[in-house]
Amino acid sequence: MGKRTDKALSRAKFAAIGGAIGAAVGGLLSRKAASSGAGVGALVGATIGEKRVDIGELAEKVADRSD
Repeated sequence: MGKRTDKALSRAKFAAIGGAIGAAVGGLLSRKAASSGAGVGALVGATIGEKRVDIGELAEKVADRSD
C-alpha cells in the first residue's frame, strides 16, 4: 500500500480504539461524559496513530541505511 494509505488506516484504527475507550470511561459517569470522552479519545487515538506510523517509517529508513 501507499504511504498515505498506511497513515490514514493507522489514524483511523487508533481513533476508533481511542473513541471506544473514551466512551466507555465517560459512560461510567453520564451520557454527556460518554460523548465527550469518545471525542477526546478519538482525537488522542488519531494523534497516536499518526505518530506511530512516522516512527515506523523512521525505523525502516535506519534499517535500510545499515544494509
